[in-house]
This record gives sequence, C-alpha cells and structure tokens, in this order.
Amino acid sequence: MTDITETKPRKSTAFATVDFDREGRQAGHIHIPHSPHTDAWGATRIPIAVVKNGKGPTVLLTGGNHGDEHEGPIVLGELFRELQPEDITGRVIIIPALNLPAVRAAHRTSPVDGLNLNRTYPGDPAGTISQQISAFVCDHLYPIADAFIDLHSGGSSLDILPSAIVEPAADFALLKRNIEAVLAFDAPLTVVISNLGEQRTSTAASVSAGLTTVGTEMAGAGAVSLEALSIARRGVRNVLSHLGVLPSEPTRKSSAEREVLEIPGKDGYVFAPEAGVFEPFHANGTRVKKGDPAGRIHFVENPERAPLQLAYAQDGILYGRRHPGRVEPGNCCLVVAAPYQGDLL
Repeated sequence: MTDITETKPRKSTAFATVDFDREGRQAGHIHIPHSPHTDAWGATRIPIAVVKNGKGPTVLLTGGNHGDEHEGPIVLGELFRELQPEDITGRVIIIPALNLPAVRAAHRTSPVDGLNLNRTYPGDPAGTISQQISAFVCDHLYPIADAFIDLHSGGSSLDILPSAIVEPAADFALLKRNIEAVLAFDAPLTVVISNLGEQRTSTAASVSAGLTTVGTEMAGAGAVSLEALSIARRGVRNVLSHLGVLPSEPTRKSSAEREVLEIPGKDGYVFAPEAGVFEPFHANGTRVKKGDPAGRIHFVENPERAPLQLAYAQDGILYGRRHPGRVEPGNCCLVVAAPYQGDLL
C-alpha cells in the first residue's frame, strides 16, 4: 500500500462544510461534486459532525462503510445527539454513513460505481465517488486524528459473533496501542483480523497513518442486532474514555485475562467450490476441529446428485456463517477463529 503521507497534497474538489478547529458542536457535510445524468452540477453530501472542547485527542468515528451494516450508523447518530462539548476533552469527528449511496441502498457496494469502499483506500481524489470518499478520509481526516474507530458488522452476507477487531501493525508500539484500545472496547470477543494481508481497507490505511485503530464486527445478516447495538454503544464510550476524551471508566480486562483470537489465514475460511444451497452444520460459537464436517452444498436443481460435504481446515470456534442459503463458487460460507499466536502485552 502507498503511504498516504507520500501522496499529499492531492488536488481535490471535495470539501467539508464544518470547521474542524471551531469549539462546540457542528453538523454538516462532506461535499463531493458529482455530475450524473439527473444533476449536472450536483454533489454527493456525506453527513459529518464535530464536537470539540479544548485541547485533547482527536478521535474519528465512522459507520456505514458498507451500506448493509446498520449498527454503526445507529450508534454514531445517537452518539452525536448525546455528546455535549462539556462532556469531552478534545475533539470527536463522527461520520455515521460514510458510504452514503450504499447506506441508502442497503448494499455492501456503492450503487453509483459498483465499488466496495473498503477496498479503495487510500483512494483517488480524481476517481469515482467511492475513491473520492476514501481519498478525503486519508488526505483530510486521518492527518488531524489521533485515533480511529470503524464500526462494521457482517452485512447481509455474514452473521458474525459480536467482537472488537485488532488491525495488525508492523510497529510494535502501534500494535500495543491498538490492542489496548480494542480491549478497552470490552466486546465479548477480541479478534485479530488481517484480511489475508489486504491493505486497501480503512483500518489498514489508518494504521499506515499511525492512528490508534479499533474495528468491530457487530453481528450482521443484514438485520439490526439488539445485542450488538448494546455492545457497540458501550464499547464506543469505553474507547473514548480509554483515550481520555471522556472521563475515565473502571479498569477493564487486560490481554492476559482475556482470550484473544485471530482468523488464522486461509485455513480460517470455508469457501464454496460450487454453486448450490449451503447447509451449515453448526451454530456460531461452536468449538470445531480441523477435518470435521462443516456443512454441505445441495444441488437442488439436480435431485440425482448427492450433496457436496465441506470440512473445516482449522481448529477453533465458528466465528461467522454465511446468511443467504444460495452460494456461488468462491462465496465465504464459514469463518473459524483460533487462539492468537502473535505477541501480546
């Protein structure tokens, strides 16, 4: 991944209607000029809110990176309505619906350009809408932030155990800060996810920019989980307290007191080799073993053909399951998380 510090300044027509240095509360938009057939000189307007009070850390919080992940936008909208300047020390920047076109469509990808915003970082200020959104985040928001919280869930295709996510970092000091902040979130599970080394995500770009970074996976299946909402509401405030933006909370579990998991590379995933209807054999949270039957694909259009059985390639717990029954070759059916093998605190 290109270091975003090497590409600034990049000329852009996007701009924000809020003053990031002004004290108090503001709500406005990130304007990205957009000229579709129906609006020659229009703009895509991404909602943004700022609460600032004196000197202190700046925390950037985003939801709606994927439009079918609903818990983040709900929690961050609530947070802005509740926070008053006198409640905080520092600055909180909130973008509850970062990928607004996708949020409106309730799709993982943008209906405007077909891109997955979370595979476009560090973006392109002269590119498509998704690329311009990620470019604005990298060029204008990461440089003024100290920490980043990105709220995700499994979306419409996966149901994932509610968890806080550690983004790996080559710099051990930054990894230490990431782990401490993720543990402060105090989710039921803490999971290290490298996305098989993918560097085009918001959290990978945040780590590249040197920010303390916290991610989440809050259930999914395209629904709104009451459990996940409760965890995320509490967790966001926990991290803000940990960073010194909100008053401090009681000390929480350390890494030595909590099991930390990871998705152990390619063996953590069970992919569909053929098209059909997938039947999982286990519920999320089940302890599974390498070689055990994991599920099977039914070929409903060919009743003479027996189902194709799939197996786990890793010991661990079942962390996520595909939600739609229909699968195509390459669809992720199951995800297994195993004990983290890296260095902890």
